[in-house]
Amino acid sequence: MGKEKEKKKKEPPETLDTTMSLGDHLEELRTRLILAILGLLVGTVICLFFGKHIIAFIQGPFDRIMKGYAKEKVGEFQAPWTYLSDAFFNNMLGAIDSDPNAPEIDPNVVTYAQKIYADTVTSLSEDPDYVAAVAEVHSSASGKLVVLAPADAFTGFMKISLISGLIISSPWVFYHLWMFVAAGLYTSERRYVRIAVPFSTVLFVIGALFFLLLVAPLSLKFFLGFGHYIGLSSNWTFQGYISFVTMLMLVFGLGFQTPVAIFVINRTGLVSIAALKSSRKYVIVGMFALAAIATPPDVISQITLAVPLYALFELGILLSWLAERKKKEQEAADSGSDSD
Repeated sequence: MGKEKEKKKKEPPETLDTTMSLGDHLEELRTRLILAILGLLVGTVICLFFGKHIIAFIQGPFDRIMKGYAKEKVGEFQAPWTYLSDAFFNNMLGAIDSDPNAPEIDPNVVTYAQKIYADTVTSLSEDPDYVAAVAEVHSSASGKLVVLAPADAFTGFMKISLISGLIISSPWVFYHLWMFVAAGLYTSERRYVRIAVPFSTVLFVIGALFFLLLVAPLSLKFFLGFGHYIGLSSNWTFQGYISFVTMLMLVFGLGFQTPVAIFVINRTGLVSIAALKSSRKYVIVGMFALAAIATPPDVISQITLAVPLYALFELGILLSWLAERKKKEQEAADSGSDSD
């Protein structure tokens, strides 16, 4: 026991296993990038076989927004038919009065029939099944994404397959990217990189789905409503919608890496917790500026990116603080056992 304590006290400072030159670092980067890209290609090829289902999933927010908008506009859809029916009954009453060849029909019957029709329209407009049916018809007729060029459908399909391939291959991709970082670290520091790989994967997927399922519907509803507010018809293209959604899925996925990055740079000694805390006000400004650059120019998208990013920044500080406290407790326990 005494020998072990003596050995522990005389341990030399930790050094890197090997000294890597700039050329070695570049070669390591090239190797890791090639392996990451190969994994991305495999994921993309797999997603090509499921592209139609993936498109339906990504297009889901658009379809739901268009159906919801159509439900709100059922009264407008019925207006032409109401106008036509009123004109029909009024013409019938006029013909009964003026046409000598008209059959003998009590005008009160026609007036009553017109009232029944109007009551029927009113009751149907309050029937959720009827509203849903009308909304389905109109959203199917006018709420479809369109293509404006021969290759738009193909390029959009390939773009979706590429982003989906990145998502399913993210464990492999993040592993090799983090292993490149680990090549320049001490042996004891590399364990933090190994911890970062699974968390990076999970946070990337969560970030992409966070945008698609929560943020995208809000943004799409805002753009649709604003377009109609200024008198424009929203005929969105498939290429434009896919570019908008996939780009922001990628932005949110990468943005959600914040706590992992904060944790790793702190545990490797690059930035202290005190420095992170003192930079909060600059981080807030920077994250809102980043959100303004990375998202469309609507306040909803910017806030829904900037606020989670700052929350994840604070999470990174908290995780670093917990790890630091655990390390100090372990060192105190070790020093206590040494003094015994």
